[in-house]
Amino acid sequence: MAVGIRIKLAGVTQEQFDAAHDHINRDRSAPKGLLYHASGPIDGGWGIIDFWESRADFDAFAGRIAEGVEAAGISLQGPPDIKEFPVHETIAG
Repeated sequence: MAVGIRIKLAGVTQEQFDAAHDHINRDRSAPKGLLYHASGPIDGGWGIIDFWESRADFDAFAGRIAEGVEAAGISLQGPPDIKEFPVHETIAG
């Protein structure tokens, strides 16, 4: 079953996100199981919305996130706030 993953990164700027993303996924290709990814500024940091084929696919990719943040030299203001929700339907335009 597809899952939505919402991530909030407190205190992270666009420049920091881009630097970490360069380490996590330099060519911006979709990792196994990723259906959709979007990110942007939110109050107090950076927000990410992903849709994955399964939670297992997200978990398999998630280890790269911590590695990329560390490689970019970013100090997070606390752990990422990650929430999962079941996907009821999708509509593509």
